[in-house]
Amino acid sequence: MKKASLQHHKTISKNTPSKTAPHKKHTYYCPMRCEGDKTYEAEGACPVCGMDLIVAPTVDALSDGKQYTCPMHPEIVRDAPGACPICGMDLVPIASSEHEDDHAYHTLRHKMNIALLFTVPIFFISMADLLPHNYLLDVMSHYHWNWVQGILSLPVVFYACWMFFARAWTSLKTRNFNMFTLIGVGTGVAWVFSVIALLFPDMFPEQFKTEAGTVFVYFEATTVILTLVLLGQLLEARAHRRTSGAIKALLTLAPTQATRVTPQGDRTVSIHMIKKGDILRVKPGEKIPVDGRITEGNSSVDESMITGEPLPAEKTVNDSVHAGTINGTRSFVMVAQKVGADTLLSHIIQMVNSASRSRAPIQKLADKIARYFVPVVMVIAVLTAFLWYVFGPEPAIVYAFVNAIAVLIIACPCALGLATPMSVMVGVGKGAQNGVLIKNAEALERLNDVNVLIIDKTGTITQGKPSLEAVINTEGHEDDTLLQRIASVNRNSEHPLASAIVTAAQEKGLSLDTIKDFEAIKGMGVVGTHQRGTIAVGNASLMKRMHSPIPQEIMHAVVTQQRRGKTVSYIAIDQRVVGFVIITDAIKATSKQAIAQLQAEGITVMMLTGDNQKTAQYIATKLHLKDYRADVLPEEKLDVIKTLQKEGNVVAMAGDGINDAPALAQADVGIAMGTGTDVAIESADVTLVKGDLLGIVKALHLAKAVMRNIKQNLFFAFFYNSIGIPVAAGVLFPFFGILLSPMLAAAAMSFSSVSVIANALRLKTEKLIPDRHHIDKSL
Repeated sequence: MKKASLQHHKTISKNTPSKTAPHKKHTYYCPMRCEGDKTYEAEGACPVCGMDLIVAPTVDALSDGKQYTCPMHPEIVRDAPGACPICGMDLVPIASSEHEDDHAYHTLRHKMNIALLFTVPIFFISMADLLPHNYLLDVMSHYHWNWVQGILSLPVVFYACWMFFARAWTSLKTRNFNMFTLIGVGTGVAWVFSVIALLFPDMFPEQFKTEAGTVFVYFEATTVILTLVLLGQLLEARAHRRTSGAIKALLTLAPTQATRVTPQGDRTVSIHMIKKGDILRVKPGEKIPVDGRITEGNSSVDESMITGEPLPAEKTVNDSVHAGTINGTRSFVMVAQKVGADTLLSHIIQMVNSASRSRAPIQKLADKIARYFVPVVMVIAVLTAFLWYVFGPEPAIVYAFVNAIAVLIIACPCALGLATPMSVMVGVGKGAQNGVLIKNAEALERLNDVNVLIIDKTGTITQGKPSLEAVINTEGHEDDTLLQRIASVNRNSEHPLASAIVTAAQEKGLSLDTIKDFEAIKGMGVVGTHQRGTIAVGNASLMKRMHSPIPQEIMHAVVTQQRRGKTVSYIAIDQRVVGFVIITDAIKATSKQAIAQLQAEGITVMMLTGDNQKTAQYIATKLHLKDYRADVLPEEKLDVIKTLQKEGNVVAMAGDGINDAPALAQADVGIAMGTGTDVAIESADVTLVKGDLLGIVKALHLAKAVMRNIKQNLFFAFFYNSIGIPVAAGVLFPFFGILLSPMLAAAAMSFSSVSVIANALRLKTEKLIPDRHHIDKSL
């Protein structure tokens, strides 16, 4: 029995990954983006600003999944909870990467506990002198209590807050002055002064001494200031954890297992084992494992996490479903089309991760100010010390020393450094939760200035899922033979109109022939060689290019359909127009609402479409669009955008096809419909997951909210510094006798950081779209 158990043990060990497998390396980045997109291989502090580096979430995390192991047999690793096959103990979860991401936060929290443990008694010992009767002096003299403060300060200075001095030294060596330069110099001088005062009190003049004959020491100021700065760092680390909540929430969406349909029956497999083309069964209430298409059944799917829409979407055969979304109350079968890092969820995570670490142009202003701000503050501190020493009351040296330290401390530009990155991180996460993916912070800032929006028709204003109404021959009758031929040509095209033709042919059971010399001509149509001749399907421009004159009776019939808002393509075989195809593409239910909202906010909305004038006019009338152009080729869209930009407009372009990619790239802000092609999405700065024009309203409101938030944060940073520095220098003392102690200066400096963090987190509650009844009133 024992032998069999050992054999079983060996088999399990061979087929399961070991817990002692090499640990996955992380990439780290500075939250202030001091060196742009530069990343680091090891954790630590930024060599420029000294901030703690942060672990960058990776798309790979999506496929890692949570794993479980046996506490008695660590070689047993499973993707789901259960019992150990060797000893029967319950499997326990292996520590996930999320805990590793929190390492910096937990380290700071531990140091904060140590700092508080020793700083609080120092503070009370120092403050006891303010009481009518200092009962501590009944125990020991001032001299001995000063020694107690000095000893208690050691763990705070040399352990809990030593990193601040290390960063200050680095900044001085590299001449990259930052907030830690001021903190390190100010508190370092105060602490060294206090130690010398303890060891060599006789070397100090009388004005440095108390009535008891001891020298003034500043251990309480040093430790309280350092602890307050450490508190600010802890709050920042906590805020960064909260701002990455959107990414972490997305990472937890993907399930660890799926049900694969095989000839032998359904099999539960790990998510890592799913391949493109696998047939999967999704049961009620389960998370959809990968991106794919429903092949059997129907259900409602909760897509709120990636679209921001609360209502479940009804899905049936041939509809697309995405990884991480939640199935409703019915079961369905799907075919896997995109797995692992290729899924929409993975792309969302990657975009959010990259955008939250990007720098907005407005950050350059803050960086430039910070670069000159620290040396100016140090000069002000020296000047303050000099003026107090020359003109101040006795003890003039003490006043000069204390006020110079107060200037150094209150001027720390930590809030200035946080102002932009915090807002960008929160804003990008907020956008992702509402189906608006921002590629980088620069796009967010440019989006705030947009005053002209150009939109395509098919797939942007309309559903982008057109359906074939009829294929008409020259005699005015429906013709399945023509349908079979044009479907054979369009099978090689990815245009939505082509898909509608092919789907209609397949539903009628028509076989598709092989096509040679296929060519998709942008903005015109498709051409290919069929066994019965050259077939061209497209608009009038294509017919002209193919030297195929359009008979009057066909042209009149086409115009009639176009006036009804239908999209019509001519069919030519061997340069002879033999009929036309009628395509219906319904306007999206929210297009009218979104366009009305954008126009109400002063944005000029212009439709550019490759469709004909009649259809374009019908759509424009329906949507109250004054600016539109029809029969526009891709290069002409590009020219329109360039012209608008030369006139001083900031142009956004929304589209979803390959033919839109050049225009998306040229526009100040390119907006891609997530339902469109990969090329369009790659060319764009913003992607709307749902492919809905209301997403543009969300994106614009998000951009305005983020930029407004950044400006508020910069105000908080400058307000405290501009008010605090003169007060710390002592300008109020001659008039009101008011001086700012270094401890109060540290509290004010920390409060500016807290204000910036709290204000940035306020973006989480921002409403990105008006209530429906507000939109309806504007229609």
